[in-house]
Amino acid sequence: MAEQDPTTTGQEKGLAQASRGAVERAGGDVAAPPARRSLLPAPGQGFGVTFGQMFKKVTTEQYPETPKVTKPRYHGRHVLNRHPDGLEKCVGCELCAWACPADAIYVEGGDNTEDERYSPGERYGRVYQINYLRCIFCGLCIEACPTRSLTMSNDFELADDNRQDLIYTKEQLMAPLLPGMEAPPHAMRLGDDEKDYYVREPQQGSAAEPVTVERA
Repeated sequence: MAEQDPTTTGQEKGLAQASRGAVERAGGDVAAPPARRSLLPAPGQGFGVTFGQMFKKVTTEQYPETPKVTKPRYHGRHVLNRHPDGLEKCVGCELCAWACPADAIYVEGGDNTEDERYSPGERYGRVYQINYLRCIFCGLCIEACPTRSLTMSNDFELADDNRQDLIYTKEQLMAPLLPGMEAPPHAMRLGDDEKDYYVREPQQGSAAEPVTVERA
C-alpha cells in the first residue's frame, strides 16, 4: 500500500487516497477511457475538419443590397391591426402585457364615447408601447390577444443606436390605413353593435381584412 511504504511522499499518498475514494463513490472500478477508432493522431483529426471546410462552397448573402426573404410565419415586428372601416381591433384588455414573459409590453386602456370612438365596444388601447430592448419575439402576446389585434410581421430590421428609439409607441405599431378605411375616431360603420365586428361573415372581394367565417 502507498500509505505503508516509507519511501512514499505525502503528495503521492494524497493522490492514492483520492483515487481510492473516487472508486468507492462510483461503486466499483473506474471505467477505462474508450478506445480511439481512428488511426490518425488527434491533431490530424482536428486539422482534417478544418481542411474539409475550406473546400466547401461559401454561401454569401448580399445584405442589405438584397433584402433577406423570411419565412411566412416569421416572428418580426408587431402590428396593431384595424377593422375594415378603420377602427382599431385593440380593446385595451392588457392580456398581451400579462402574457409577456419579458415584461416588454405596456398598455393603458381608455373609454370610448359616442363622440370619440377608436374601437367597437367600450374600451380601446389609449397607450400601447413595446420595448424591443426586452422583447424576445416568442409570440405569446399574439396568442393571448382575444380580438386578433396584435400580430407579428416579417420586419426584422430593428437595430438602432438610440435606446429610446427602440421603444415603439402605438402610432408606430398601428397598421396603415388601406383603401376603404377611415382614420378614427369615428362612429361604427359595420353595424350598431360590436358583435357586427367580431361575429360576422366576410365580405366578398374585400382586400382590407382577411376575415374567417365564424362557426357555431
